[in-house]
Amino acid sequence: MHKVLIIDDSDINLTLIKALVLKLGECEPVLFEHPLKALEWCREQVPDLVIVDYMMPDMDGLRFIAAFRALHGRTEIPVLMITANDQKDVRYEALLGGANDFLTKPIDRVEFSARVRNMLALRTGQKFLADRAAFLAEKVDERTREIRERERELIVRISRAAEFRDPETGAHIQRMAHYSEIIARGLDLAPATCRLILQAAPMHDVGKIGIRDHILLKPGRLTPEEFAVMKRHAEFGYELLKDSGSEIMQAGAEIALTHHEKYDGSGYPRGLRGNAIPLFGRIVAVADVFDALTSERPYKKAWPLDEALRFLEQGRGRHFDPLCVEAFLAGWEEVLEVRHRFQDEAVATI
Repeated sequence: MHKVLIIDDSDINLTLIKALVLKLGECEPVLFEHPLKALEWCREQVPDLVIVDYMMPDMDGLRFIAAFRALHGRTEIPVLMITANDQKDVRYEALLGGANDFLTKPIDRVEFSARVRNMLALRTGQKFLADRAAFLAEKVDERTREIRERERELIVRISRAAEFRDPETGAHIQRMAHYSEIIARGLDLAPATCRLILQAAPMHDVGKIGIRDHILLKPGRLTPEEFAVMKRHAEFGYELLKDSGSEIMQAGAEIALTHHEKYDGSGYPRGLRGNAIPLFGRIVAVADVFDALTSERPYKKAWPLDEALRFLEQGRGRHFDPLCVEAFLAGWEEVLEVRHRFQDEAVATI
């Protein structure tokens, strides 16, 4: 059914136009004598066609069309204005103001039928295109969600590939990623940025795939030569991820390369200092070290929480960005909730 809005201050004209509209079939006439009341109705309803007289009290047809077009989503709806034969200047002004077509008084029934059918056909085409566009937009969103879900799955699998060669657990990856998100929120980063670091942080140690087992799995302290090899995992991870077109993997590459940098410049692999270290690297450094300290491994016992916090405090301005430490401490209740939610399974000894 087409909803046809008819506005005329004459009862006779309203009755006539209503009858002509009903003869077209599949039309629902909506009648108003007062244009201001019709405009109020239009704020909540969307007609398929507007038929409006020019000469009306309070608000003439020109002013009504201008006010109607100013409403959200009403710029494309067909408007048919009724004028007298000698009102060409009004027609010109109406065309500039948003009218689509005209009828002259007295109304010719055949002309009325043809013009109204044409304008309703135009409206039908508009609605079809709008529905088609909405359908296609929904399909694009659906496919985009699927792609992003596959991307997240791939990232998890890449992260777990490194995990399988490392005594650290999957729970460590989950915890440090959520700790990183807590810090990002504490720094008042945008919600999208906080989600990005949550998704990218699990790839921080993916470069360990390139480290030989006798070094990666060594239960004791590494020799200086072995540690030099171990440090290369930061660059391996960066090289693995850097050329991806994925925003998440690009962030993962940055994190992989910089999460072992230290605020005073004594970290690796590039010895960056202070804010020269990318923010994601500074954030993940705090999250990763805290979880590593407080987690049990085959080669070490877990530190008590107060000792790990003291280590972070003492590392302000040296190992860690002070603002990142502050944001981590400010989110302490959330940190404890994450620790409870993602607990390690029993750690097997080597």
